[in-house]
Amino acid sequence: MAAKKIKPVTPGQRHKVTSNFEAVTSSTPEKSLLSPLKKSGGRNNVGKMTMRYIGGGHKKRYRVIDFKREKDGIQGTVKSVEYDPNRSARIALVYYADGEKRYILAPNGLQVGQVINSGTGVAPEIGNTLYLSEIPLGTVIHNIELRPNSGGVLARSAGTYAQLTSREGKYATVKLPSGETRMVLVTCRATIGSVGNSDHGLERSGKAGRSRWIGRRPRVRGVAMNPVDHPMGGGEGRSSGGHPRSRKGIPAKGYKTRAPKKQSNKFIVERRKK
Repeated sequence: MAAKKIKPVTPGQRHKVTSNFEAVTSSTPEKSLLSPLKKSGGRNNVGKMTMRYIGGGHKKRYRVIDFKREKDGIQGTVKSVEYDPNRSARIALVYYADGEKRYILAPNGLQVGQVINSGTGVAPEIGNTLYLSEIPLGTVIHNIELRPNSGGVLARSAGTYAQLTSREGKYATVKLPSGETRMVLVTCRATIGSVGNSDHGLERSGKAGRSRWIGRRPRVRGVAMNPVDHPMGGGEGRSSGGHPRSRKGIPAKGYKTRAPKKQSNKFIVERRKK
C-alpha cells in the first residue's frame, strides 16, 4: 500500500495525499454483511446536543466485522480486500468451508485466495487467529481480546500492531501500539500480523470540504470565544487565553484523567510513553 500525491491542478488538490487503493480488489460490498448506520448529529436520545462539531457527511452503511474469529476448525478463503468507510484499515471478505461469509480486518500481506484458520493447533501465519498461549514469543499481533471470547479490541487501526513479549502463569505480556506494556489472559485470542493500510498516516485531506464529507463540522478555538462560552475566552486583542483547558475547565497537556484506583491498573506493567 502506497500513498499518492495528487497533481496540483486545483487549490484543493495542491496538498492532497491519498491512498492509491492498490490493495483493494473489489468495490462492491457483500450485501448480506451490511447494516444501516444512523447519524446522530452529536445529539443524544432526547435531541440535546452533547457533542459539538458533528453533523452532515456522506451516507454510509456499516460492514459487520468478525472481531471474535471463533470459527475454529473451519477453513476460510480470502475472496476480496475491500475499502471500509467506517475505519482506517482495509477489510477482507472470507468465504468459509461451511458456506458462511464474514468480513475480517485485512492484515498486511494478506492475499486473495489465501487460506486462513482460527483456534487451537493452528500455524502462526498471517491472518490466522490463535490463543495467546500458543503464539510464539516475539510475534507481531493485532485484534487482541481483553476478555476471553469477547472479540478483539486492541490494535485494530490501520498500520498498528502489538508484540507478545512474555508469558507467565495465566497471563501473557503484550507491548501495545501506545508503548504501554500490559498483561492479558493467555485464554484470549489475537490475530497474527500487523493491520494493513500502513500508509494511512501519510494521507492529507487537502481541503476543508473533505472533513465535511466525513461528518466533521468546523471546530471553534476556545481562545476565539467569549468568557461566558469558554475558560480560555475573552481578553483584548489576540490574548493567549491562560492555561490550556477544556470548555468544562479540565486542564489539558499533562493533566492525568485516569482514575487512580481503576481496577485494570494492576494489569499494566509499564505506562505508555508521554
